Amino acid sequence: MDAAGTPETSETTTTTESTETTATNASPEPRRRRLPFWAPVLIGVASAVLGLLPWLITGMRLPLQNLWATDAPPDQYPLVLLPFSQYAITLIAAIIITGAAIAGIVARATRRRLPRFGIGGILIGVLAVQVIATVQTATVVGDGLQERGESALYLAALIAGTSFAIVVGVLVLLLIARAPKAGAVIGLSIAAVAVGPWISRLLVPLGTTGTTDVAWLLDVTRWIPPVLIGAAIAWGGVNTVGRVLAAAFALLALWVAPAVMTAISNAVGSRVLARYPAEMLDYGLDVFGMALWIPELALPPLIVAVAVAVIGLIGRTIVTRRRSRAEQAEPLPR
Repeated sequence: MDAAGTPETSETTTTTESTETTATNASPEPRRRRLPFWAPVLIGVASAVLGLLPWLITGMRLPLQNLWATDAPPDQYPLVLLPFSQYAITLIAAIIITGAAIAGIVARATRRRLPRFGIGGILIGVLAVQVIATVQTATVVGDGLQERGESALYLAALIAGTSFAIVVGVLVLLLIARAPKAGAVIGLSIAAVAVGPWISRLLVPLGTTGTTDVAWLLDVTRWIPPVLIGAAIAWGGVNTVGRVLAAAFALLALWVAPAVMTAISNAVGSRVLARYPAEMLDYGLDVFGMALWIPELALPPLIVAVAVAVIGLIGRTIVTRRRSRAEQAEPLPR
């Protein structure tokens, strides 16, 4: 009781009610429910398996090997988890990087719901699938090749190339999942380049011949990477130095990476040059230069990517301004 004889409880009650009313009006956003601890690993495994899809649909029969120890027909070759062949190097990189990119996109979309170390769990799931696939395939191929120096070099080159693709996939996953938008755009641009051959082999599996029914679809797949890169640039924006540099990197990747893949596929896939590494390297460099500097090959994808980015950035600006005006026009709560 105060000096005037008024009970203090009434004032306390009034203060409490005022506080509760304020808290109710604030209506805090409900907390998102966390995913269980095992979910990130499962996400990583599922993403890596989805990346393997263009190979899984073929039946996973090992492609023909020039150095195979027996004269077994193609339908008696062993089953493997990766298409180890000098003719499938681009596909190997595509399925590994695409699987990692899918995991990164899912991780970024669900990162507020992931448990502690959730991105690490996703990475573990991806690596588990890809490392097991590499080890299983290398073991089977190594057991079936002729006991020659060329066989050891051939297998070592495939293992090294696959391992490099796995490292690139880890980088792509982490950039997309955890990096600011500038870093995420870099990761998405690398993934977009890999998606092109991934979709092509999904439409025309390795070891089959494309028909006229899917020929036009294969032409369309050429434009998927530039469209994806343009969309990534528009999503990331160009309002900071880092994002401008990321956009420049994305366009550079779109220009250089296809030329690199074309050069490697043509050089390594040549049986004539298989025993002449120096000549193979020179031939690959020649093909790389031609693919890089021929305007008919290099310019159209860049133009499409820039056009998509500009349209996306303009649309993003319009939407942002409309939202800002709508928020300013809303009456203040009484």
